[in-house]
Amino acid sequence: MLGKHFHRDSKIVIDQALAYVDSLKLAGNGKEVWVFDIDETTLSNLPYYAKHGFGATPFNATSFNANVLEGSAPALPETKRLYNKLRSVGIKPVFLTGRTEDQRAITVTNLRRQGISGWMNLLLKQPGFNGSAVTYKSGKRQKLQDAGYVIVGNIGDQWSDILGAPEGARTFKLPDPMYYIG
Repeated sequence: MLGKHFHRDSKIVIDQALAYVDSLKLAGNGKEVWVFDIDETTLSNLPYYAKHGFGATPFNATSFNANVLEGSAPALPETKRLYNKLRSVGIKPVFLTGRTEDQRAITVTNLRRQGISGWMNLLLKQPGFNGSAVTYKSGKRQKLQDAGYVIVGNIGDQWSDILGAPEGARTFKLPDPMYYIG
């Protein structure tokens, strides 16, 4: 995580996403969106995981959520590069995260502190949601599509971020060697 491989792999994925964006023929009707995950896609929890064995120790939801509430996660620079490109061409970013609704204010603050603003929507889970990550995220993407939006892209660090219909016109999987969410 601290070496060059993680950053190189992330850059490769984002370069592919940027090439795809450059190839798009946009309708320009304000209905084109790109779905972003937050944790380990847009914001990095690497400082937290560095203190907790880089994922080698069992996950502790209480300490992780306390870390989220600090609102100090840095932006991943490659993802921020994609985010800024999308905004410049008129594609509306939508955040779809496993974070819960009670973390909305700090998530918004953290994103803005990192220079990430101007998104269309921030979709968070209701506390107590019991379904799978795939069911939750694909259901939210379906609601976007049902509202007339076209998901031109979807990016995440977990397979559960990008699997489950509708996935979007094109999906991009970022590396995450620290943990897996099914």
